[in-house]
Amino acid sequence: MSSPSNVGALHGNLLTALGTGIVSGELAAGQVLTLEGVSARHGVSRSVAREAMRVLESMGMIASRRRVGITIQPSANWNVFDPRLIRWRLEAGDRAAQLVSLSELRRGFEPAAAALAARRANPDHCRILAAAVSDMVVHGRSGDLDAYLLADKVFHRTLLEASGNEMFRALNDVVAEVLTGRTHHGLMPVQPNPAAIELHDEVARAIRLRDEQGAERAMRAIIDEAVTAVDHDDKPGD
Repeated sequence: MSSPSNVGALHGNLLTALGTGIVSGELAAGQVLTLEGVSARHGVSRSVAREAMRVLESMGMIASRRRVGITIQPSANWNVFDPRLIRWRLEAGDRAAQLVSLSELRRGFEPAAAALAARRANPDHCRILAAAVSDMVVHGRSGDLDAYLLADKVFHRTLLEASGNEMFRALNDVVAEVLTGRTHHGLMPVQPNPAAIELHDEVARAIRLRDEQGAERAMRAIIDEAVTAVDHDDKPGD
């Protein structure tokens, strides 16, 4: 009998395999799967396959109908805000298109969230933002990208929380996946750009000083800098 941890690992591995297969086009829209076929191909039980299908169906990636089977759905039906889907698309889909789409989304809400944070942030928010920037400076100089990523994620999560807007706060996982994807797919320079760190410091300072326009402007510049960096790293020969 499999232990709960083994079952969880099998479920996670199968979910990732199917998810990346769908976003890469290996499993094309309109293709019909069966539990028996998935179980046999991936060497898992029907119950593990069934649970993975339930998750994919909740994400809009498949549709299960009696007498039809399990049908792969077109991308227009997908829950594009699901962090797992974002991760899979960065891993196996059209990474450049996904990053452009996510950057456009971030432009639409993070500067506004920064402006709201300048109006609503409490002293704890300001302290955490300042500490995160300090950590980014230290880890940026040392080149510890994993530690830098953690500090960067803390900064953006705190900013969204400080906005006081539950909708913005709910987008934290989206931003976290973008930041993680840049690091894990080699789209970050070996030494993080000091100008980008300085922009984070400008945002934190503007929020502390209740400067809504300054916070919004600096946050927009952070996103623009990230887009420029990714565009540069994606060019052949760079």
